[in-house]
Amino acid sequence: MKRNIYPWLVVGMLWVVALLNYIDRQMLSTLKSTMQVDISKLNSAENFGRLMAIFLWIYALLSPFAGTIADRLNRKWLIVASLFVWSFVTLMMGYTTDFNQLYALRALMGISEAFYIPAGLALIADYHQGKTRSLAIGVHTTGIYLGQAIGGFGITIAHNYSWQAAFHSIGLIGIIYSLLLIFFLKEKKGYHVEPTGEKSILSELSGAFKGMGMLFSMLSFWVILFYFSAPSLPGWATKNWLPTLCVESLKIPMTQAGPLATITISLASLVGVLIGGILSDRWVQKNLRGRIFTGTLGLVLTVPALFSLGYGNCFTTIFGGAICFGLGFGMFDVNSMPILCQFVSPRYRATGYGIMNLTGISAGAFITTYLGKSSDAGHLGRDFALLSLFVTVTIVITLAMLKPTVINKTEG
Repeated sequence: MKRNIYPWLVVGMLWVVALLNYIDRQMLSTLKSTMQVDISKLNSAENFGRLMAIFLWIYALLSPFAGTIADRLNRKWLIVASLFVWSFVTLMMGYTTDFNQLYALRALMGISEAFYIPAGLALIADYHQGKTRSLAIGVHTTGIYLGQAIGGFGITIAHNYSWQAAFHSIGLIGIIYSLLLIFFLKEKKGYHVEPTGEKSILSELSGAFKGMGMLFSMLSFWVILFYFSAPSLPGWATKNWLPTLCVESLKIPMTQAGPLATITISLASLVGVLIGGILSDRWVQKNLRGRIFTGTLGLVLTVPALFSLGYGNCFTTIFGGAICFGLGFGMFDVNSMPILCQFVSPRYRATGYGIMNLTGISAGAFITTYLGKSSDAGHLGRDFALLSLFVTVTIVITLAMLKPTVINKTEG
């Protein structure tokens, strides 16, 4: 009985980590309006874009390294350490008094958070095989989207108390939870890590580059990279700029736009990952491309949604588009790791997902900075709509080129 229950307990424990991961990173986007009273440089949309982008660039560049470390070392301790550090950083953000301090802490958050997702998803994939993999990852991913939604309430805490109190409270919760995980989370490697002789940084790097070389020799992995990264442009655009777009399009204050935007799209995505997880697990039993079909079906939903977000000027069009985008993006997002598992063996999955994070989040860093300038120029809505072109190209390439031969890759 314990063997049947514990894999789902792992999902539950990591669900809370994912929740905290996204609460911490998302709060800044909705706390901007209250923080700029004390930190004047936040009044510039371009400066705010830089602040959000530094997290993304560092997170992206470290993700492949974080993935290779997760494939070779104990993922439990990587998860615990990552959670502790980014929670401490969140706590310290409540003590910042100028833009440079905030910029440095945001960069440090990017370093610490980079180590979680590859390790967490690979650990879940090892605990859940075949029929439960997409659902398990889907349940975990609901923590991400709920974290985005709760992050929108950071402005509520700031309004009733202070923006400092918002950072202090969430940071302290994460620190306490990281200590609890030490006693309850267990590692489970689905493979044996081959020794590299003398234990050194160079020997570990040699093993890491070997895994990267294997992945980059696969055409299917290049297609997966594109499948993952192109939709990240609108994905990160909605995370970081949808509240601002709502303020501009609906002429409402950020105290309303922040929670409404983040909660709407995040809860819709939460539903999307559950639908996508269940549908994918069933479809792949009948057709090996079932996971791919489910993911691309989700992307199809985001195309009209982006037009609605970009050109809408009333509550119905903006939030109707947000719901449609959230549903579709959730269906796409939940199938990224399960699709990777159809092409890559367990020993290289964290590395593979780390590289995927590099490309996807680099795209997010670019679009975050670009939309900061776009907002200052008054073109934010138009550029939101144009992102649908990248999604359309992704759908065509993925359906044409990605053809798995097994449900779960176990060798190679």
